[in-house]
Amino acid sequence: MLTVLGNLGMIALIALSSNLHTPMYYLLSSLSFIDFCQSTVITPKMLVSFVTENTISYAECMAQFYVFCFFIIAECHMLSAMAYDRYAAICKPLLYNATMSSQVCFWMVVGVYGLSLIGSTAHTGCLLRLNFCNGIINHYFCDLYPLLESACSSTFINQVVGLSFCAFNIIIPSLTTLSSYIFIIASILRIRSTSGRSKAFSTCSSHLSAVAIFYGSTAFMYLQPSSVSNMDQGKVSSVFYTIIIPMLNPLIYSLRNKDVKAALYKFIEKKHF
Repeated sequence: MLTVLGNLGMIALIALSSNLHTPMYYLLSSLSFIDFCQSTVITPKMLVSFVTENTISYAECMAQFYVFCFFIIAECHMLSAMAYDRYAAICKPLLYNATMSSQVCFWMVVGVYGLSLIGSTAHTGCLLRLNFCNGIINHYFCDLYPLLESACSSTFINQVVGLSFCAFNIIIPSLTTLSSYIFIIASILRIRSTSGRSKAFSTCSSHLSAVAIFYGSTAFMYLQPSSVSNMDQGKVSSVFYTIIIPMLNPLIYSLRNKDVKAALYKFIEKKHF
């Protein structure tokens, strides 16, 4: 309920508040949409399994994996796009309107979903060629390495494709994010006024905290061969990026963002009046 209400509420607030119609909040609404869809794919089925036998058909499992893979890749690159937006706003403020125009934002989002489509299609296509023997998945949803563990045919190609795509979709966005924040911190340290530094840090702190948790948990789960991975630890790591992060993102961006809080208060006052 928190995840659904938080993310849909964030999307609605950004759409209804004219002062939030900026590139930063356009990307934030896209992130909320991704979080909403990703949690919707995983959480309802998991909750059903608490009260009944946890079974899923082969077709449903492949569909769940495809959609989940699409949105988890999208979140990796969307967080990177948001980091670049903060870099442009803080390091190049005079060129910000040109650098992050509406056309640029649109094509950035299209690029994010395009990379997600390629990655999820490649992963799912490789899984469809496998034969599964015992039909038991040591996980609470259909994820890549738990599915490979239950296969009785060779998974070498799947592991190579998995590590390659996961490295591309985790390492490159995380390096882009890290580089952006290195330049951002360097620019903030050149600001002489304490209030200016505080404002700049508060703008980025919420995004940086969400990024650290997300990339850390996904890297722990996917950037290691299945032969050395621990599925029990993997389950704990998966809880962060499938359940906790989608739930916390709206709270992080609303409670630590003055513009969002001001728009929310204004919206509540208008409805009350």
